[in-house]
Formats: sequence, structure tokens, C-alpha cells
Amino acid sequence: MFYAKYIQAQRLKAIPPYFFAELDKKKDEIRAKGKDLIDLSVGDPDLPPPAFLINELKKTLHEQEYYRYPPYKGTREFCEAVAWWYQHRWGVKINPVTEVWSLIGSKEGLVHLPLAVVNPGDYVGVPDPCFPCYRSAVAFAGGRIHHLPLRRENNFLPDLSAIKPAVANKMKLIFLNYPNNPTSAVATKEFYQDIIKFARKYGIVICQDNAYAEVYYDKPPVSFLSVPGAKEVGVETGSFTKMFNVAGWRVGWMVGNAGVIKALGAIKSNTDSGLWTAFQKACVVALHKGKPAMERFRQVYRRRREMVARALEIIGWEFHLPEATYFFWIKVPVGYTSMSFSQRLLEELYIAVTPGVGFGAKGEGYIRISLTISEARLREAIKRLQTLK
Repeated sequence: MFYAKYIQAQRLKAIPPYFFAELDKKKDEIRAKGKDLIDLSVGDPDLPPPAFLINELKKTLHEQEYYRYPPYKGTREFCEAVAWWYQHRWGVKINPVTEVWSLIGSKEGLVHLPLAVVNPGDYVGVPDPCFPCYRSAVAFAGGRIHHLPLRRENNFLPDLSAIKPAVANKMKLIFLNYPNNPTSAVATKEFYQDIIKFARKYGIVICQDNAYAEVYYDKPPVSFLSVPGAKEVGVETGSFTKMFNVAGWRVGWMVGNAGVIKALGAIKSNTDSGLWTAFQKACVVALHKGKPAMERFRQVYRRRREMVARALEIIGWEFHLPEATYFFWIKVPVGYTSMSFSQRLLEELYIAVTPGVGFGAKGEGYIRISLTISEARLREAIKRLQTLK
């Protein structure tokens, strides 16, 4: 510990402790006491991946070619499958050679992108609240965060008119995330049209994190790239974690503007050696065959959503009914902060939730709960919550 003070790089001082890692420590303390912890705090899918996907992976395990280095950008088959998916799913034409790059999980690509397009001192628009890695990514690149508040009265969409021209002229990148974590809001085509126009005016790159595209309840969400002009100004990421429940595989992609993809590729080619080819092969099959499996997953989350929504209404808590994602964004009762209420749930009921302030200052006053546990455990959590005075 004595030497760490002198060894750590200065940039680490700009990086706060990763919130979910800190939350894990508190949960471990409860478990260490022998308590029956119900964890509603993390969106880690509990449903098993489809059997055909596991079988595809098994086929590769004894084949020598899958133990060699993979192509940096992804195999030709993988890039073509992603391009096919965008055409099939959203009618978006993607060039698999110049407009696709495989990711070791979408989070990795989101963190590397600012290194590729942001210069020290450039502004980066970051939603507040947001997935915490956006803020860390900007700090690593030496950029300056410009917070974009997500308010309920604006349907949890950033107000572009609130960005002053003096800031916009120095802004290089804006992160978006719809369907949204943590608020579960969905963006409209009209909003995407507005931000494309804004990005063109000021020369800004848009990065839309589309991880939850296939976790929806009624109407399928719009892809950013499906809106005319989007590919001229931005890129979009996708995640197999949410599509097929393979969080540990760390498989994702970034698609869109060829210049941005090329810049990201320059960073990634110098920092990693690509995504394991066996995972790529299995996921190629999944994109082509996985539609029925994704619908089965949606049916499970739909049942869980209805169960939790009914319970929250009876309890009397104010919440935003999720249009997509497997998260509920819930107002904390009067007299509590998001931290104090989360702590009470953890200490009295042994239920772990995520305090909204962990996603940013504008998340204060909310907690987030996840539907990624079994219905039996959700019922137990509801039973405990109903005892809270």
C-alpha cells in the first residue's frame, strides 16, 4: 500500500471507484453474516442461453483452428451476420467490411471509443443518469464531461436545446443509450432526427448504446441507424449478453460510420487481439436462428414485469413502467435519499437494489431494481417489501 501512492498514474484520480464493485462489497458483507440476500441490483441474466447456442460452441472445442488468434475486426462470417441482422431487423444496410467491428462485450467498445475520437479537453455529452462506464471512458481519454440530464418530464430524453453553442462547438462525442439503463425509457424516431441534425451542425459523433434492443414488451425499439442520416454522424453498439444471456462470453459489436469504425479499430488493434473465434462462430448461428429464443425470454420478462408492477402499485410506490429493458426505475419514499433507502432495504429486508445516485447526480431520488432473478425469488422479495413500514 505504501508504494501504491507513488505508482498509480494521475489519470486514476479522475476515476471514481466503480460503483457496482463497491456495491458488491456490501452484498458480500450481508452474505457473510449468513443472511438470505435477494439481489435485485444487477442486470445479470439468470435465464440459460438457448441450447443450440451451447451446442454450436461445443462443436468448436476440439477444432484446432479455433485456438489461433482471431482476426482483429472479427471474422468475415461474424461481420456479415451482424450486417444481415441489421438488414433483417431494421432494414439498415451495413457494409460488413468497413462498417462493423467485433467487441469483447459492448462495454469494452464504449470505453475505447473516446480514445479513438476525443482529444484532451474536448467536451463529451454524457447522460445523467447513465451506465457509469461512460464517465470513466471520458476521463481515460482526457475529455471533459458535459452532463445531459434525463428528466421524467422530458421522457428521460436529453434536452438538446439546453446545450449552449459555446459547449456544442467544443463537443466531440455524445453517448446515448436507448432503451435506457437505468430509466428503461425508449427513444423516438423524432428524437433521433433532432440529434442527427444537432450532430451535423456541430460536427459531433453520436454513439448509441443499443444493448437492450431485444428486451422489450410491446413495440420493438427503433435503431438509431435506421433513421436517415444516422450513419453519417454516428455508430451503434449491440450486445449478445442481453440477446442470448451469455454475459460471461463478452460478445458485442459496433456498427455504423466507417471513419469512426476505422478509428476504433486502430485503438483495438493495439490493445487487444480480438474476440475468440469460437464465440463468433456460435453467435453467427444465433443471429440467424435465435428469434424464437429471444421471444421466449421476452415472455418471461413480461410476466415478471407484470408481477412487480402490480406489487408496486399495491405498496404505493411511484415508478416508471418499463417499455423495454429488465429494469424498474422507482421513486424513493419521501424523507429518504436513494442511498439511505437502499441501505434500509439491504439491512432490514436483505434486499439489494441500486441507488439511483450511483448512475449520476440526476439519479438521486430513485432506485433501480432488476428482473433478472426467478419468479419465486421475486415473489419472496415482494413479500418482504410489503412488510416495510
